[in-house]
Amino acid sequence: MLRNYFKTGFRNLVRQKVYSVINIAGLAAGIAACILIFLYVKDELSYDRHHAKADKIYRVTRDFVSNDGSVSLHLGHVAPPFGPLLEQDFPQIESIARLLQTSLLVENVEKQKTFREERIMFAEPAIFDIFDIPIIDGSRERALKEPFTLLLSNKLADKYFPGEEPVGQLLKLTSTSSARVTGVFQSLPDNSHFHPDILVAFNTLNDTAVYGAEQLRTNWGNNSFGTYMVINSEQEAENMQAQLPAFMDRHLGGTDHAGDRKPSDFSRLYLQKLTDIHLRSHLDSEMEANGDINTVMILAAVALVILLIACINYINLSTARYMSRAKEVGVRKVVGAEKHDLVFQFLSESILIALIATLLAVGITELCLPWLNEFTGKNIGSNIFTDRWLLGLTLLLPLLVGGLAGLYPAFYLSRFLPAMVLKGSLSNSSKNPLLRKTLVVVQFSISIILIIATGIMFRQLVYMQNKDLGFEAENVVILPTYTTLTPQFEAFKSELKKSALVEGVGRSLLIPSDRLLNSMGASVMKGDSMAQTSVTIKFVNVDHDLLDVFEVQLAAGRNFDRTRATDDTAAYILNNAAARMIGWQNPQEAIDQVFAYGGRKGRIIGVTEDFHFESLHDEISPMVYMLSPSNNYTNIAIRINGDTRQALAHIEQTWRQFLPGYPFEYSFLDQLYAETYKAERDKGVIFLIFSCIAILIACLGLFGLASYTTVQRTKEIGIRKVFGASVMRIVTLLSKDFLKLVLVANLLAWPIAWYAMRTWLNDFAYRIEMGTGIFLLAALLAFIISVVTISYQAVRAASANPVKSLRTE
Repeated sequence: MLRNYFKTGFRNLVRQKVYSVINIAGLAAGIAACILIFLYVKDELSYDRHHAKADKIYRVTRDFVSNDGSVSLHLGHVAPPFGPLLEQDFPQIESIARLLQTSLLVENVEKQKTFREERIMFAEPAIFDIFDIPIIDGSRERALKEPFTLLLSNKLADKYFPGEEPVGQLLKLTSTSSARVTGVFQSLPDNSHFHPDILVAFNTLNDTAVYGAEQLRTNWGNNSFGTYMVINSEQEAENMQAQLPAFMDRHLGGTDHAGDRKPSDFSRLYLQKLTDIHLRSHLDSEMEANGDINTVMILAAVALVILLIACINYINLSTARYMSRAKEVGVRKVVGAEKHDLVFQFLSESILIALIATLLAVGITELCLPWLNEFTGKNIGSNIFTDRWLLGLTLLLPLLVGGLAGLYPAFYLSRFLPAMVLKGSLSNSSKNPLLRKTLVVVQFSISIILIIATGIMFRQLVYMQNKDLGFEAENVVILPTYTTLTPQFEAFKSELKKSALVEGVGRSLLIPSDRLLNSMGASVMKGDSMAQTSVTIKFVNVDHDLLDVFEVQLAAGRNFDRTRATDDTAAYILNNAAARMIGWQNPQEAIDQVFAYGGRKGRIIGVTEDFHFESLHDEISPMVYMLSPSNNYTNIAIRINGDTRQALAHIEQTWRQFLPGYPFEYSFLDQLYAETYKAERDKGVIFLIFSCIAILIACLGLFGLASYTTVQRTKEIGIRKVFGASVMRIVTLLSKDFLKLVLVANLLAWPIAWYAMRTWLNDFAYRIEMGTGIFLLAALLAFIISVVTISYQAVRAASANPVKSLRTE
């Protein structure tokens, strides 16, 4: 019986080629989009779940609270003393380990190979009790036990010691320190929230030349240490969380600078689940860039919506074509077919279409997956036979989609009374059915919402990329700096400026596009004494030339001056936001005011105009710029003009002269700043692609309906032409019913799109106004798409010979 159902279904597919192609193409596009999104979402949800203890691993995070009660920072790292003290005070901790991520120059002295490695981690041995990090060469028991020993990832072992045994080899980590390779570990999979390339024994930090044991015990301000632990149960973790405020007060002691807040009032610790880090953690410091659970949920919703549109197409076309099969239903019932026989017949046809569409979708997925991987930077596989989730989805989709899409048509067609069908009583009952109108409106409403969302995302992105940042980011080359260069930096700068292509050279601790994380207490003179301000002011160490290199404008006062010795230790430059929030009415009032920052007292010599140091997601932070007597700089900024290639060649030549053996690595400041909007850019492209897919599927359905409607009205068209109706008149007649539905779809889509995009834009401190333009443009696009889709069939019908039309039955 089942075989007959499918045989009959296949014959109907062949007989109705146009409708079959439209149905299969629409479903295939929808299912392919659904599978691609499923693979992406599955990968995002899998982060860090490969560890055996994943559900019991927690990370310690720390936030800082301003005097007004707002959180000024929430960090994914904490100070080094916390780890041992937490282990001492909380017996529910099974294992705990600290990690310090850094970047260093690593040299294979024997082969004279030097590389800058960005993912070096000093790690305690307990890291292997917490995370599943397979050691493929060397002893796990001895790993990271002795100072100045390290483990390489298998990728880096091949890089430094190709074809050799790495264990026992020496690598130079700094100009003075070397470490012995004691093992090789398997690189962590892509779906991990951190990816160390080198693990260095944590007790190496006890050496004062590296960090210092005393610093590890007492430095509460250096919140750079990732601290992870295993806790046996969620209840124990909750109990521990409740005791952390008392823990803070017990160990930090004292009060804040104002003397009226306990440690737990201005700083708090939290326990964060490992499995929440990638998607639900957007803290001010992270090991690597994280994903976003909202993006995952939106994409999952988009996948379901696209699949829904494809199913709507099937339902629309199936119910629209019922007259062509009404007599078949009547005859079958007369010869004894039961209702359930007809339901199974139509459902089997629907499942057959879905099965063919799914097989085609799998092929489309294979073709599109390399693009998805390149675009997202992932390495997602799609082997249907080894991925049980993908295999299950592929087997389930034909039944699910075919069943859902075919359920209504099956029951709708099978309910016809044979007497009415065979008498032709149903011939007029198909005019303007409410269901098909509703489904067309739903399809186009969804498409219009996606068009509006895509348009607003790209407008916001263009706005962020083109907004005046308050400084000149173009033509600025950024280089890393090293302690080796510090004593000869002035000579290095002089050599660079010998070329007319170099306009200026400066150094700083941070550069625009970096996160502003560092702050210290600030005080100003009030009356006869210093009073701490409630404003959290972030600081950046700069040299005398840095603000000029960035072409930052001064609102009042002056820049740092080499001829004034006091500038090195007692001069500050604020930005306008800091001066305003401290309480000065205008920038000039701040000049020459006594100002203390981090315990260092001096005077304010200048106030800059506000500029966007961080991305436009954030309000402009209050900032202070100061010279660093200890040359605490990490970046060199070079403003160039003229031919970029020649300027870079000159910079590289100078670099090689002063830093032979150090890799020459550079970046452009405007590109670094643009990278801060990568997530928005990627999201906009994804929405654009899937919006186009949704519109394409909707158009396929509209084309099918227009085609069927035209066939049903063939004789009417012939009569109208005989009485003198023009082609344009007939095209308008055939199109207006569909265009009315598109108008209704716009009216429904606009408020939904407005609310959704207003919510999205609220994440940006600086954003566009939506206005009505994008909504009108979306409506115009929907109308144009509809007219183009319908016009082919309408013009074809209107141009046909009326004699042939009148002979049509």
